[in-house]
Amino acid sequence: MLLATPIDRAALPDAVEPLKDLVVEFAQALVAVRAQADAQMASLAAQLAEFKRRVFGPRTEALDALQPELWQDAVEVPVPPDEHREVAGHKRRRSGRPAIDADVPRQRVEHDLSDQEKTQFRRVERIGEELSEMLEYTPARLVVIQHARLKYRCEDERGMSTVRTASAQASPLPRSNAGAGLLAQVMVSKYQDHCPLARQERIFARHGVRIARQTLCDWALSAAELLQRLMAPLHRHVLASPVIFTDDTTLALKAPRDGPPRGRTITARLWVYLSGGWLTDEQGRWQKIAPAALYDFTTDRSGTHPRRILGAWRGLLQADDFSGYAESFRSGVTHAACLVHARRRFAKIVKDAPRGSPPGLAHEAMRFFGEVYRIEEEIRDDDPDERRRQRQARTLPLLQDMRCWLDHHAPTLLPKSPLGQAFGYTMSNWAALTTFLEHGMLEADNNTSERAMRPVSVSRKNWLFAGSERGGRAAAVVFSLVETARLNGIEPYAYLRDVLQRINAHRQDRLEELLPMHWKPA
Repeated sequence: MLLATPIDRAALPDAVEPLKDLVVEFAQALVAVRAQADAQMASLAAQLAEFKRRVFGPRTEALDALQPELWQDAVEVPVPPDEHREVAGHKRRRSGRPAIDADVPRQRVEHDLSDQEKTQFRRVERIGEELSEMLEYTPARLVVIQHARLKYRCEDERGMSTVRTASAQASPLPRSNAGAGLLAQVMVSKYQDHCPLARQERIFARHGVRIARQTLCDWALSAAELLQRLMAPLHRHVLASPVIFTDDTTLALKAPRDGPPRGRTITARLWVYLSGGWLTDEQGRWQKIAPAALYDFTTDRSGTHPRRILGAWRGLLQADDFSGYAESFRSGVTHAACLVHARRRFAKIVKDAPRGSPPGLAHEAMRFFGEVYRIEEEIRDDDPDERRRQRQARTLPLLQDMRCWLDHHAPTLLPKSPLGQAFGYTMSNWAALTTFLEHGMLEADNNTSERAMRPVSVSRKNWLFAGSERGGRAAAVVFSLVETARLNGIEPYAYLRDVLQRINAHRQDRLEELLPMHWKPA
């Protein structure tokens, strides 16, 4: 070990051999310190590169620069196949302005010659027209609908009289003057368009109506609690699917008044459970499960929450390596891990590598993943039986080679290094990562649920936090219905407006008819 204090010249031995031994000892200590310093520098450089990539780098995980990379050293273990792509024929973009969608309503305005222009000629005959289209915008308009309930004096056959007033449900909410369309607009603006209520307050003021922010908040909460009735049938629909995609993300929750100092927030969670997979009909033909998204709000990340949602369901759960799912896996749920989670660790190393540095093991791993996803792209539209056949014939040998490659190189890596951690994660989760090979209805990754988390991520950047647990539960309800409507190709505003008008009078034992995948406009 190197001395922390200066060397005393008088203390050094005069004999040559002991002096040589001392020099060798110091050299060995210096090499050890140098290796430790290099490891620390590499770790700090990786952390700095990761920080710069997160702050300044692109969000995409695509690595097109890998395509021309070649190896420099021969590897005796299996190596990833050469990347190749089929390039489609070139299509030149049409010049000029893009055509306006045919579904947009048209309003015809005719422009004729003036009478003065017509009188210049002896005869004027119309022979056709030249049509051009211009896209115009009509600002939103708030109107007051007066519900006049007519009153009658009614007299029966015995001459007894009474007063009857016609009934009317002006608002879906009791003691409220907000119509179904206005309630739907407030919720869609906040949870799909990510517009905070403070901004909506200013927008309504520009239209000549001043609605207090607290009033908008009360409307959104009460409307969400009214729609809460649809969560039970939506939950049953999700549990009826053989595959469920799940993920969770953070949501800041305003701390209660009796808790930490004012202004503090606690970290709550929003979970999503998406129906997926296929089922066979009476003729034995594969039919896709109607997509649905069920969001759940919790104040912590305990594993009891997934178990509460999944209950007695046993199927294929596509999820990350969160330990909270372990009890469900031990109870009969099959874990299908996300291949992108493993790929992402290698992708970060490639992105953080200095420019011009030779390709390394992370580049080789990316080639393996690239070939897997090339196969997945080709079989994306096939039925589960064909997808399983293709994966067994093409993807399984490829991943067997990758496992051999991982086993060969893993002992040469430092476990705590970024590359060592990427190898360790992939190898420790190998069984779950390759579950999709045996089930054609599975996907190779969990991107389905990650995409369902994007609305939450964008929304929390705009309205920052949930004001209460009641607000968090309301967000979960509206996110569930809006995202399910989007997945089924339904316009959320039209859906929510119609459902809010009908839900109070709808039979409670047939609420599944109001779910987006079964909804039919009144």
